[in-house]
Amino acid sequence: MARPPDHVKRAELLASVVQYIADHGLADLSLRPLAAELGTSSRMLIYYFETKEEMLVQALTTQRPDIVALFADVCDAAALRQRLGDFFTSSLSGAGATSVRVLLQVLGAACAPHSPYATYANTAIANFVAALADAMRRIESIDDPEVVATLLISGLRGVIQDRLITGDVERTNRAACRLIEQTVR
Repeated sequence: MARPPDHVKRAELLASVVQYIADHGLADLSLRPLAAELGTSSRMLIYYFETKEEMLVQALTTQRPDIVALFADVCDAAALRQRLGDFFTSSLSGAGATSVRVLLQVLGAACAPHSPYATYANTAIANFVAALADAMRRIESIDDPEVVATLLISGLRGVIQDRLITGDVERTNRAACRLIEQTVR
């Protein structure tokens, strides 16, 4: 009889997978080097996660911030601008930066036809748009909350990607602030 998976070990592996991808990239991800760095075997990774893609999706799911909670108490434009600014800043430092770096790689990979990441990426974007649009509905001055949420999410994602690629902190901070200020009035 097969031994049941060790859930503690599984959780540790998931956290390590995100860091590995942040450090080494998603494009050339191979199970053998990943397993070696994690101190396990590719066979054990398949045992725990079935496929490389499923492992990555599960790892990202453990890192996803609670977007609904992030915007749950927002009830005016000033509070929303502040929360979006805080979100932008936290996405570029510490554990947030690691998760965002990996998420951006997955979103890029999800654009390929028949991508194994398409469902995860679609859900992540839809959840973010829905949570932000719900907050915007509580602010009467914002017309078409889904479109405005889409503009903000896509725009901030682009500015974050720009920062990660160029390292230009000052310009990208100004761009994020302007996007938030001009979109949320």
